[in-house]
Amino acid sequence: MNRKEQIREIAQTMFRERGYAATSMRDLATAVGIEAASLYNHIKSKEDLLKEICFDCADEFFEGIHKAKTAPMAPDAQLSLAIKEHIQVVANNLDGSAVFLHEWRFLTEPYLSEFKAKRKYYRLQFQQIIEKGISEGIFKPVDAKVYSLSILSALNWIYDWYKPEGELSPQALAAQFSYLILEGLNK
Repeated sequence: MNRKEQIREIAQTMFRERGYAATSMRDLATAVGIEAASLYNHIKSKEDLLKEICFDCADEFFEGIHKAKTAPMAPDAQLSLAIKEHIQVVANNLDGSAVFLHEWRFLTEPYLSEFKAKRKYYRLQFQQIIEKGISEGIFKPVDAKVYSLSILSALNWIYDWYKPEGELSPQALAAQFSYLILEGLNK
């Protein structure tokens, strides 16, 4: 891991544990083991780190939802795959996911608006899968927007309680979530 990657990893953990606003560049430099001024040899600013973490995590979520939406399968299988992909992203980077989900509010313009648009677009992908399932008669007629928000609300808290060394693998967790969610949707 090079120094920039090390700084990012430590920043993710500190932003998650302390919050973005409560983490100073001096704190970050101390945790990395370098002088505060030396940080700027590797990064532009604290906000640049936040932006990089948030947007890189968004890209990972987008890869997963794209994989699910373009898979040649029925909407219930697509939704199950979308859930699995979302959980995998969170499980692979618990700290980065926590930052993505909560600390994005500290982004400034134009990044804040761009990030909000990405979040909305991502949610709409879940909504569209549900709408497709309703139109094909696979899912009950539900409010697809509310259902997609509910799914993501449940999935987005996994970073808070999931333990990689625990009994459930990301795949087993995804199977349980898919079962719970699809039981409520399937006709």
